[in-house]
Amino acid sequence: MAGKGKLTIARDRCKGCGLCIHFCPKGILKEFLELNRLGYRPVSLEEEGECTGCGICALMCPDMVIQVERGEGA
Repeated sequence: MAGKGKLTIARDRCKGCGLCIHFCPKGILKEFLELNRLGYRPVSLEEEGECTGCGICALMCPDMVIQVERGEGA
């Protein structure tokens, strides 16, 4: 079943700590291969349609670079 969430990740500010990856219950966040402007490997959403919009990733992010939208329009 497809999820009902949409993530927006500010890759240019992500420090690649991996907390969101570790705590994502669906396991759909991965480390991006390319470096961002800060020299870190930011997080990337691998399976966009699988996001449930639970918001755990955004809660765990110490730099607040993840925004979660929930609902039918997401």
